[in-house]
Amino acid sequence: MRIVRPQGNSVVAVEEAPDPSPGPGEVVIEAGVSALCGSELHSYRGAGSREGNSGHEAVGTVVVLGDGVTTLAVGQRVGVCAVAGCGKCAYCARGEYTWCPDRTGYGSMHAERFVAAARACHVLPDDVNSEAGVLLSGDGLGVPYHTSTKLTSPDISTVAVFGVGPIGMGNVLVQAYLGRRVIAVDVAPARLETSRRLGASDTVDAREHDSAQRVRELTDGRGADACIEAAGRPETALACFAAVRTAGTVVFNGEQKEVPLSPSEHFIRRDITAVGSWFYHYGEFPDMLAYYRDGLRVTDLISHRFPLAEAAEAFRTFASGESTKVLLTYP
Repeated sequence: MRIVRPQGNSVVAVEEAPDPSPGPGEVVIEAGVSALCGSELHSYRGAGSREGNSGHEAVGTVVVLGDGVTTLAVGQRVGVCAVAGCGKCAYCARGEYTWCPDRTGYGSMHAERFVAAARACHVLPDDVNSEAGVLLSGDGLGVPYHTSTKLTSPDISTVAVFGVGPIGMGNVLVQAYLGRRVIAVDVAPARLETSRRLGASDTVDAREHDSAQRVRELTDGRGADACIEAAGRPETALACFAAVRTAGTVVFNGEQKEVPLSPSEHFIRRDITAVGSWFYHYGEFPDMLAYYRDGLRVTDLISHRFPLAEAAEAFRTFASGESTKVLLTYP
């Protein structure tokens, strides 16, 4: 079979590799489509990957069952959650795999065949095509949907999204679907324009404006009810606190290191709530599927499609910052 291998320094190769074998509780899936995620750019631009790749969003067909697998059958089309819980704890019983203390992550999904945990596979119904399925079962919609579960107050009517890469655009799409006014903030004009097509009512070019000040101007000086940090940068995190209203909420999506926050200035004296939101719970898939069936235009997040043989061009396009979700397709 063929598999994508990041070589480092922005070089990608497609190489031959042995077909994988499943362990107990695992299955082998023949890929139909996989999606690139921003987290993969670290290995792409950096040292690369000696084994496999960091692909973790894929849809395909079950072709081999490992020992003990009774919940799936060969021939079923599935979307894969990259985080698999232990299957034994209270979190797993509720489908909250990301909170499982013994969770396992699966990768190397940019390949003609890959291994996944059977308990982490979503059987896709016939009315969900594979392009929608890879976003519903992966980061593309999973992260924005899980983020929306942190913002359930009826008092939230305006949401500012700082950083509209693929995850930020997903937040724009979901928050607009929920009927909220969305302000998109970024430094890339193309991404801001795409955000408008996905439902943002206002955009802020952070190269031309103090982004927090501009968000306040757009909200009559009050500030946004909630700010989502999706850029993974300390200056953007601080801008979220400056742009959110008193008693508002900041949600962190973007992975990053230390941020200089003051308990008094940023939290106590303005009654600010800040929460993190990572990946999504396996058990949230039915709710995301309901959104899709109700009209959520999840496939609008896709900007490019490349065959596996053109993986190098797919990564180059994705790394350019001019795309949204980029897909690899398999014959």
